Amino acid sequence: MLITSNNSPGGGTQLSDGGGGFWLELVVATPPSITTVAFTALAGIAVFAALLYTTSRGRLKSPWSRRKRKHALMPRQWKSLFTSDGKPRDGGVKFLKKVRSGGIDPCIRAEVWPFLLGVYDLNSSTEEREIIRTQKRKEYEKLRRQCRRLLKRINESSKGTSETSCIEDSGSPAQDSDSSSYEDVVSARESLSSEERGPDVEDSDDPSSALLEGDDGSGKATNTDASALNTESSDSDTSEDPEVIQASSSSEGREENDPDVPLKENISPSRTERHPNQCTGENFATWQRIIRVDAVRANSEWIPYSPSQATISDLRARRAAEAVGLKDYDHLEPCRVFHASRLVAILEAYAIYDPEIGYCQGMSDLLSPIIAVVTEDHEAFWCFVGFMRKARHNFRLDEVGIRRQLNTVSKIIKCKDSHLYRHLEKLQAEDCFFVYRMVVVLFRRELTFEQTICLWEVMWADQAAIRAGIGKSAWSRIRQRAPPTEDLLLYAIAASVLQKRKLIIEKYSSMDEILRECNSMSGQLDVWKLLDDAHNLVVNLHDKIETPF
Repeated sequence: MLITSNNSPGGGTQLSDGGGGFWLELVVATPPSITTVAFTALAGIAVFAALLYTTSRGRLKSPWSRRKRKHALMPRQWKSLFTSDGKPRDGGVKFLKKVRSGGIDPCIRAEVWPFLLGVYDLNSSTEEREIIRTQKRKEYEKLRRQCRRLLKRINESSKGTSETSCIEDSGSPAQDSDSSSYEDVVSARESLSSEERGPDVEDSDDPSSALLEGDDGSGKATNTDASALNTESSDSDTSEDPEVIQASSSSEGREENDPDVPLKENISPSRTERHPNQCTGENFATWQRIIRVDAVRANSEWIPYSPSQATISDLRARRAAEAVGLKDYDHLEPCRVFHASRLVAILEAYAIYDPEIGYCQGMSDLLSPIIAVVTEDHEAFWCFVGFMRKARHNFRLDEVGIRRQLNTVSKIIKCKDSHLYRHLEKLQAEDCFFVYRMVVVLFRRELTFEQTICLWEVMWADQAAIRAGIGKSAWSRIRQRAPPTEDLLLYAIAASVLQKRKLIIEKYSSMDEILRECNSMSGQLDVWKLLDDAHNLVVNLHDKIETPF
């Protein structure tokens, strides 16, 4: 219908149906200018209603619908979340909600992370946590003694042999079948002596966390503690070797059949000695060499976020290096030497704790932020164990876990954007191999240090909610519609690709080009926008992608 102006004596507006047939004249008593204003007002109301509707829908989709980070969990709030006996209120629901929506203030991260990573139960009291802390410290010290015994045997057996023969003898069939990059790493380390350990290491426990307490006397205190521990366990040390090293046949079948079943549903010290694979001296020698080189090469991005470790003295740094037999570090400043020493101590202990995985390149990238935040080695170790409960599958030689995750990313993209997925199919890139690095080291290379920690904290909050049995209905009650998921990282990875969809479709004609684009994202991503998009994907697709709760 057309609206036309009519100059009839009575004035007004004529409505026309476009010609031929019927004419209908509507005389309006108001002037034309007021009519225009009325129509403009109605149009404005319609636009406002549409915006309000869209915004309301957005709020239902994600806790970050306004694309703004909410306030982080602050120290005062953190203390208020506990009862008089030290138990988190409401089973930790409010605590996890807060972390999920805004992250954690840096000054309390070391206190909060053990809860997120399953070191402490969300229903534990202060007294119970102190008992667990003591048990876990002893267990970590026991693993460090195992490391020293293995290294001592390796050094003794290597006397009189050349470095080349040491490297040839240390390779197991499983390691030989690894990727060419692994072989390159081993060959690059041929210049490292198998006599890397200092002669005094066997007599001293790992001092790195104790060294933070002060220069004077710290070495003596550490040696005394170690001597006491060794004295207490001297009668059982011989029997400890097979306990920690030998395999558990009952767990072997479960791990072989289901690579995504966590090695340890409970990070209890009593489970430390149950492993599906045997840790041999030869395997450990290989891991030891790679760990040391990777530790020395670790970047210094963490330094601004760890003032206490950034100001380590040269003396304390050298003591820490000697305690783990670290060499070839003269080109590093003291704080980086200290950081590398802690990486060596904890990664060696983990290699014995989980010999099926041992050590692979990339694991130091995951541990580095943890030890920058958590200053006690035994606490950092157990936080790392909790982190690796899921991440360990990224480092299996059969890559079953990696393939499953890449397939999930592919499914998310296919369900969300069929046009982009068809373009990937044309490029034979629908397997999403171009996000391989993001999956393996969990965005560590694509985000800044602080952004990485923010993403990980939100991801850990989801995983903690699932462990605590906080499911979809509970999340709905606290008005965060995106339910907790084990695969938030994969939704974030898919979101990062979808953010580049136009560029990929219009500009890129090969998977190599997409790979270069993904590898050049470092420093370009907004982590809270990324989390917003990831949670939108969770809301819309989790029923299709994941098994319902």
